[in-house]
Amino acid sequence: MTIHQDSIQIASRGRGTYDVTREVEAIVAAAKIASGLAVVFIHHTSASLIVCENADPAVRSDLEAWLARAVPDGDPLFEHTAEGPDDMPAHVRSALTCTSISIPIRAGRPDLGTWQGIYLYEHRRSPHSRRISVTVLGDAEERPGRHEPGV
Repeated sequence: MTIHQDSIQIASRGRGTYDVTREVEAIVAAAKIASGLAVVFIHHTSASLIVCENADPAVRSDLEAWLARAVPDGDPLFEHTAEGPDDMPAHVRSALTCTSISIPIRAGRPDLGTWQGIYLYEHRRSPHSRRISVTVLGDAEERPGRHEPGV
Protein backbone atom coordinates (compact mmCIF):
# COMPACT_ATOMS: atom_id res chain seq x y z
CA MET A 1 0.00 0.00 0.00
CA THR A 2 1.30 3.42 -0.98
CA ILE A 3 0.18 6.72 0.54
CA HIS A 4 0.80 10.10 -1.10
CA GLN A 5 -0.35 13.51 0.17
CA ASP A 6 -0.32 16.94 -1.38
CA SER A 7 -2.38 20.11 -1.20
CA ILE A 8 -3.96 22.64 -3.51
CA GLN A 9 -4.30 26.36 -2.80
CA ILE A 10 -7.25 28.02 -4.57
CA ALA A 11 -7.92 31.76 -4.62
CA SER A 12 -11.67 32.19 -4.92
CA ARG A 13 -13.22 35.35 -6.31
CA GLY A 14 -16.20 34.96 -3.99
CA ARG A 15 -19.31 32.80 -3.92
CA GLY A 16 -19.47 30.18 -6.61
CA THR A 17 -17.96 26.93 -7.84
CA TYR A 18 -14.34 26.43 -8.91
CA ASP A 19 -13.32 23.38 -10.92
CA VAL A 20 -10.41 21.60 -9.19
CA THR A 21 -10.62 18.35 -11.16
CA ARG A 22 -7.35 18.91 -13.05
CA GLU A 23 -5.46 19.74 -9.85
CA VAL A 24 -6.74 16.57 -8.16
CA GLU A 25 -5.91 14.53 -11.27
CA ALA A 26 -2.35 15.90 -11.21
CA ILE A 27 -1.87 14.85 -7.57
CA VAL A 28 -3.23 11.38 -8.32
CA ALA A 29 -0.88 11.07 -11.32
CA ALA A 30 2.11 12.15 -9.18
CA ALA A 31 1.23 9.46 -6.64
CA LYS A 32 1.76 6.73 -9.27
CA ILE A 33 -1.13 4.70 -7.85
CA ALA A 34 -2.76 2.24 -10.26
CA SER A 35 -5.82 1.51 -8.14
CA GLY A 36 -7.00 2.86 -4.83
CA LEU A 37 -8.74 5.87 -3.38
CA ALA A 38 -8.26 9.63 -3.40
CA VAL A 39 -9.62 11.48 -0.37
CA VAL A 40 -10.12 15.18 -1.03
CA PHE A 41 -10.60 17.40 2.06
CA ILE A 42 -11.15 21.16 2.38
CA HIS A 43 -9.75 22.89 5.49
CA HIS A 44 -12.54 25.44 5.93
CA THR A 45 -16.02 25.70 7.43
CA SER A 46 -17.45 28.24 4.99
CA ALA A 47 -16.51 26.45 1.75
CA SER A 48 -17.06 22.88 0.64
CA LEU A 49 -16.44 20.28 -2.04
CA ILE A 50 -18.95 18.83 -4.47
CA VAL A 51 -18.92 16.33 -7.29
CA CYS A 52 -21.19 17.88 -9.88
CA GLU A 53 -22.01 17.84 -13.57
CA ASN A 54 -19.23 19.49 -15.57
CA ALA A 55 -20.98 19.83 -18.95
CA ASP A 56 -23.71 22.39 -18.27
CA PRO A 57 -22.85 25.29 -15.91
CA ALA A 58 -26.59 25.81 -15.39
CA VAL A 59 -26.53 22.80 -13.04
CA ARG A 60 -24.20 24.67 -10.67
CA SER A 61 -26.08 27.97 -11.00
CA ASP A 62 -29.35 26.13 -10.27
CA LEU A 63 -27.73 24.59 -7.18
CA GLU A 64 -26.67 28.09 -6.08
CA ALA A 65 -30.20 29.43 -6.68
CA TRP A 66 -31.66 26.61 -4.55
CA LEU A 67 -29.15 27.20 -1.72
CA ALA A 68 -29.81 30.96 -1.85
CA ARG A 69 -33.51 30.25 -1.30
CA ALA A 70 -32.92 27.58 1.37
CA VAL A 71 -30.20 29.45 3.29
CA PRO A 72 -30.50 33.19 2.53
CA ASP A 73 -27.86 35.70 3.57
CA GLY A 74 -28.94 37.89 6.48
CA ASP A 75 -31.64 35.52 7.72
CA PRO A 76 -32.74 36.84 11.16
CA LEU A 77 -32.80 33.23 12.38
CA PHE A 78 -29.01 33.29 12.72
CA GLU A 79 -27.28 34.55 15.85
CA HIS A 80 -23.72 34.19 14.46
CA THR A 81 -23.30 37.39 12.40
CA ALA A 82 -19.90 38.71 13.55
CA GLU A 83 -18.33 38.30 10.10
CA GLY A 84 -21.27 39.57 8.10
CA PRO A 85 -24.66 38.44 6.81
CA ASP A 86 -23.15 35.69 4.60
CA ASP A 87 -21.05 34.03 7.34
CA MET A 88 -23.56 31.77 9.09
CA PRO A 89 -25.30 30.89 5.81
CA ALA A 90 -21.86 29.84 4.52
CA HIS A 91 -21.43 27.51 7.50
CA VAL A 92 -24.88 25.98 6.91
CA ARG A 93 -24.16 25.54 3.18
CA SER A 94 -20.89 23.81 4.05
CA ALA A 95 -22.68 21.48 6.48
CA LEU A 96 -25.27 20.62 3.80
CA THR A 97 -22.64 19.79 1.20
CA CYS A 98 -19.26 18.06 1.87
CA THR A 99 -15.95 18.91 3.46
CA SER A 100 -14.48 15.61 2.25
CA ILE A 101 -15.10 13.38 -0.75
CA SER A 102 -13.65 10.00 -1.71
CA ILE A 103 -12.99 9.11 -5.34
CA PRO A 104 -11.92 5.69 -6.58
CA ILE A 105 -8.72 5.46 -8.61
CA ARG A 106 -8.67 3.15 -11.60
CA ALA A 107 -5.78 2.80 -14.06
CA GLY A 108 -3.94 5.65 -12.35
CA ARG A 109 -6.75 8.23 -12.70
CA PRO A 110 -9.70 9.39 -10.63
CA ASP A 111 -12.58 7.19 -11.78
CA LEU A 112 -15.15 9.94 -12.30
CA GLY A 113 -18.26 9.57 -14.43
CA THR A 114 -18.40 11.07 -17.91
CA TRP A 115 -20.08 14.29 -16.78
CA GLN A 116 -18.58 14.58 -13.28
CA GLY A 117 -16.15 17.20 -12.05
CA ILE A 118 -14.73 18.05 -8.63
CA TYR A 119 -15.53 21.57 -7.44
CA LEU A 120 -14.56 23.80 -4.57
CA TYR A 121 -17.80 25.54 -3.59
CA GLU A 122 -17.06 28.94 -2.06
CA HIS A 123 -19.96 30.02 0.16
CA ARG A 124 -18.68 33.46 1.19
CA ARG A 125 -19.29 36.51 -1.01
CA SER A 126 -15.76 37.93 -0.71
CA PRO A 127 -12.58 36.33 -2.12
CA HIS A 128 -10.75 33.81 0.05
CA SER A 129 -7.69 31.60 -0.18
CA ARG A 130 -8.77 27.98 0.29
CA ARG A 131 -6.62 24.94 1.03
CA ILE A 132 -7.56 21.47 -0.13
CA SER A 133 -5.63 18.35 0.89
CA VAL A 134 -5.56 15.27 -1.32
CA THR A 135 -4.54 11.92 0.18
CA VAL A 136 -4.01 9.11 -2.31
CA LEU A 137 -3.97 5.50 -1.03
CA GLY A 138 -3.55 2.39 -3.08
CA ASP A 139 -1.50 -0.09 -5.01
CA ALA A 140 1.25 1.03 -7.35
CA GLU A 141 0.69 -1.93 -9.66
CA GLU A 142 -2.44 -3.08 -11.42
CA ARG A 143 -3.35 -6.65 -10.45
CA PRO A 144 -4.87 -8.90 -13.14
CA GLY A 145 -8.60 -9.50 -12.64
CA ARG A 146 -8.82 -6.91 -9.90
CA HIS A 147 -11.51 -4.78 -11.57
CA GLU A 148 -13.62 -7.57 -13.01
CA PRO A 149 -17.23 -7.53 -11.78
CA GLY A 150 -17.79 -9.92 -8.92
CA VAL A 151 -14.08 -10.42 -8.18
